[in-house]
Amino acid sequence: MTTRTTERGTWSVRVALVGTTVVVAYAVVAVVQVLVLNPLSAVPGQPLGQIYADVEAAGESMGVGFVIVFLALGPAIAMALLTRARKAPRSVVAGWYLALVALGAPAYFWASFGPGLALADAYLASGGDHSAWGLVLYALSGLALVALIAVAARRLKGHVPTNPAGPAARTNDS
Repeated sequence: MTTRTTERGTWSVRVALVGTTVVVAYAVVAVVQVLVLNPLSAVPGQPLGQIYADVEAAGESMGVGFVIVFLALGPAIAMALLTRARKAPRSVVAGWYLALVALGAPAYFWASFGPGLALADAYLASGGDHSAWGLVLYALSGLALVALIAVAARRLKGHVPTNPAGPAARTNDS
């Protein structure tokens, strides 16, 4: 194994470690946003336990298990990708993790949909985000999408198209 290959693998692993950390942090913030911050912002002045009791009394559920399992998928994928990082160029590894963070927005939306409806039904309020942390998550996903496009464009710019017919198609008939 050459030094250049080793350096590339080391940088790819570093990128993967940072990416995994960002994906895990995103998921943790998303879970806390859905299950704690948003309910507290939707019903100011009420303790979290009371909010959950009121939601249950209204025949609704905050879907705690679903939210946690669904939002844990991103970190699980990130950790699986971490095992493959040494064999890929760092720009490809960066793309993997940028894609995961970009996909965090739809994952957050779907994970928060049920609890938002439960809060709306229990308190006759709107089901949208009441805490600003949802906007932070969406903004981070948007930035990741822009960065992913930039990484992909940079990789494509360096790609030299080849003749699909290959050298056999060339003739010396002039």
